[in-house]
Amino acid sequence: MLAVASHGLADDVNVRVAGVCAKKATASLSEANVTGDLSAIFSRKVKLGGIGQAAVTRHIEATAAECKTLAAAFALPAIAALEGEFTLSHERGGVIAAALRLAARVTQTCVVSLEDFEAKLAEEAALRFVPAASMREAEDQVLDAETLEGPDEIPYAGETIDLGAVLAEQLALALDPYPRKPGAHLPEGLLGEPESKFAALLPFKKKD
Repeated sequence: MLAVASHGLADDVNVRVAGVCAKKATASLSEANVTGDLSAIFSRKVKLGGIGQAAVTRHIEATAAECKTLAAAFALPAIAALEGEFTLSHERGGVIAAALRLAARVTQTCVVSLEDFEAKLAEEAALRFVPAASMREAEDQVLDAETLEGPDEIPYAGETIDLGAVLAEQLALALDPYPRKPGAHLPEGLLGEPESKFAALLPFKKKD
């Protein structure tokens, strides 16, 4: 727990927290493009011909080198492990339904104490790989509540889908935008939450 001896110390913590968050916010998120194509960093392509109506499972895991590259792309001190299990099945119109189970161990920087700490992540997500042409045709349609609450839709082109890029993107969505080391508390006088680069992804994260 952080002890605040005076307003001067609280002000100093405010400045340090704002500084580290600003640094992370201007890091290489645009280079990684977490909402776009991560295939250049982490790619595990699966041919559509190997996916039928009966569900098939594909397990993928990032190598140490890939974890290091992803950590740099997401401005994390480290990623110790990243793996995902996809259960895939073919639907009509070229749509691939996917249930993802993600597990990861990452090192993040506490926004309060500025100390690095390791966190374990375990997430599940429902996804749909949709032909890019079909998504373009649906752009002019009015979205209803059921559509908005449905699985995330990921466009693809060609005869493969990239599970690696999708797993990396889901990791970015799963990261705590305001990471706090267990036992760390905001000092008195510090109101609100410091900004984080991953806060921009919160509107797109599915609610449990």
